Amino acid sequence: MKFTLSWLKDHLDTEADLDTILDTLTDLGLEVEGVENPAGRLADFTIGKVLTAEKHPEADRLKVCQVATDAGELQIICGAPNARAGITVVIARPGVYVPGIDTTIGVGKIRGIESHGMMCSEREMELSDEHDGIIELPSGEVGERFTDWLAANDPGKVDPVIEIAITPNRGDALGVHGIARDLAARGLGTLKPLTLERVPESFPSPVSVTIDDDTRAQAPVFFGRYIRGVKNGPSPQWLQDRLRAIGLRPISFLVDVTNFFTHDMNRPLHVFDADQLKGGTLRVHRAEGGETLEALDHKVYSFEPGMTLISDAEGVESIAGVMGGARTGCTDETVNVFVEAAVFDPVRTAYTGRALKIHSDARYRFERGIDPAFTPEGMEHAVRMIVDIAGGEASEVVQAGEVPHWRRGYRLDTDRVQSLVGMDIPAAEQRATLERLGFTLEGDMAYAPPWRTDILGEADLVEEVARIASLTRLVGKPLARTVPGVPKPILTPGQKRQQIGRRTAAALGYDECVTYSFIDQAAAALFGGGTDATRLENPISSEMSHMRPSLLPSLAAAAARNQARGFADLSLFEVGQVWAGGEPEDQGIEIAGLRVGRTGPKDVHGTARAVDLFDVKADAEAILSAIGAPAKVQVLRGGEGWWHPGRHGRICLGPKKVLGVFGELHPRVLKAMDLKGPAVAFVIWPEQVPLPRKAALARPALAATDLQAVERDFAFVVDADTASLDLVNAAAGADKALIDEVRLFDEFVGGSVGEGKKSLAITVRLQPSEATLTEAEIEAVAAKIVDKVTKATGGVLRG
Repeated sequence: MKFTLSWLKDHLDTEADLDTILDTLTDLGLEVEGVENPAGRLADFTIGKVLTAEKHPEADRLKVCQVATDAGELQIICGAPNARAGITVVIARPGVYVPGIDTTIGVGKIRGIESHGMMCSEREMELSDEHDGIIELPSGEVGERFTDWLAANDPGKVDPVIEIAITPNRGDALGVHGIARDLAARGLGTLKPLTLERVPESFPSPVSVTIDDDTRAQAPVFFGRYIRGVKNGPSPQWLQDRLRAIGLRPISFLVDVTNFFTHDMNRPLHVFDADQLKGGTLRVHRAEGGETLEALDHKVYSFEPGMTLISDAEGVESIAGVMGGARTGCTDETVNVFVEAAVFDPVRTAYTGRALKIHSDARYRFERGIDPAFTPEGMEHAVRMIVDIAGGEASEVVQAGEVPHWRRGYRLDTDRVQSLVGMDIPAAEQRATLERLGFTLEGDMAYAPPWRTDILGEADLVEEVARIASLTRLVGKPLARTVPGVPKPILTPGQKRQQIGRRTAAALGYDECVTYSFIDQAAAALFGGGTDATRLENPISSEMSHMRPSLLPSLAAAAARNQARGFADLSLFEVGQVWAGGEPEDQGIEIAGLRVGRTGPKDVHGTARAVDLFDVKADAEAILSAIGAPAKVQVLRGGEGWWHPGRHGRICLGPKKVLGVFGELHPRVLKAMDLKGPAVAFVIWPEQVPLPRKAALARPALAATDLQAVERDFAFVVDADTASLDLVNAAAGADKALIDEVRLFDEFVGGSVGEGKKSLAITVRLQPSEATLTEAEIEAVAAKIVDKVTKATGGVLRG
């Protein structure tokens, strides 16, 4: 649904700005899908005046113009036939974007002469289709913004166009008047009343209407008036501007007036050329099947039995509620017309439109429900406009059938707003809201207005009150724990850690797997299981004979299946139960991840590489940190046999407290699982992570110091089989209060260090907390470091 801001203000007396109106529409449930603001598109165009216009020496149709602009006098080459000295024009200086030609103006040469801008036509500025010449303004000051001139002299050209999405239940919002009613109910202004001066009835209508008895349910009522002596032609400019703004092409006044009221008041109408009607009677009836009609879109349609049609003595002239016929459509020669306003069944109209594949504005509105009580009044508004603009005199009103019963009332329980929506709105405010929306209140009963076909129960009344009050007023409130029957939180720390582990692994780029807890005996044996203690008595298949001792065989099998189907780069994780034996205490929880292939797709820069154990080490440390593991841990060797002996590590809080393992899987395992390497993995046992001593609602205070840290480098010659971790741990233990970090930064083998030896270089960071370190204190700590490393590794300080 599209409409302009000025069109809305024809129905709504408001001082609200555009942004406020847009925000309010969305908050009311009429979601704003887009806004076209010509003022923003044309903001850079200014007014200039042509001082001289001389013929181009190299082109007969071009003129070299000297133009006064806000940037001084500019030379502009122009090919418009009306370019001449003395006229006031619209200028696009270099750097200005011209939307009609999708071009940004620059300084250029045309036949050897420089041009410093452009004088624009209306089509180039997307103001109209006029392009026979440049714009000539009747007034305007040099340098004035063109949008300011339009706002003062032709405001329709800079009128913002608003587009909103209409849900199927809000047929009343398919008219600008209905949209204004919602905004007024919110308090954004006052709804202007619809005023109407009926056209006098001057003569009996030459056209009568009948509705077949078996068609009353499909077309309950039909109103019409004959107008003679009209003069059709182009619509007034204001009407053309509004139709163009919402994407409709003006055709002629008698056609445009029906389009206007369709969008203005949600009142579809049809105007017949009365001189083309045969027999003097229009009959509303059900199709027998096989009838045909050339419609206004100049396509021929054939009808199925049961469709609602309008016919004269010679045959079908209109598809009721969908589209009129071409033969009785209005043309420039039309002088006598018959104006129709009727009510058609939404379901039957929808079936007919779908079967014929016709999409029209009338069908769209009849399907969603129109205001049946407004039918005669809507016709009278159209008759008034036709007589005022096109002339003529109107007949008596023709009516067939009766306006269908629409009055529906429901009990208004003002306490239900709190129970259903959770909003505290005073009863008086609720009643006032419904009255502003057009409801009639009688005691505790609320009667829906005829245009609200979607109000079908007490809950709908609550929804209307809450919608107008704004659901943004809802405040989240936790359930009171003192209320009987409301349980306390039941998630254990272990369950919370599983949730956090899942979220963290997914955030790291892993895809979650959910696999069976049963695996085959051979796979279980590879990972320390497969014994009789974990064998099932009655397995569902030979491939599911044992409880899994680890999540890794399930992940490896999933990765192998994906590799067999061409997916080589994978990151998989799972959180689940594992069984080390057959007793209850042998059951545990693991968080495991597996990565195979490369870190990313191949590219010309070579940024992708094969995954390695440091990738999964970082991932394991991130998950451990998220579930609350201590920051300072040890990485030790000694993992199980399914890990690569030299490319894995155990994350420990001491030799016996193992939190997790990371590294490469053993080549023997990869071969047995038919998994193409490299394959790196991690396993975390969240139950091994110590629980915090007390629950903290916030992070501890940041322990920061303004004292400068000191770094010292040491290089030790050790045996070639000495683990670098042993050396790092020994150095870190020299002074636990002062040493903040120990980092290995170099390894050297061969050369002067000798056979069977290697040199390991470390950086030790000393961070004082009470006073700046003196040189003597630094040397004392350095001596402790050398002594600790020598005792732990047998290494000597490299000279």
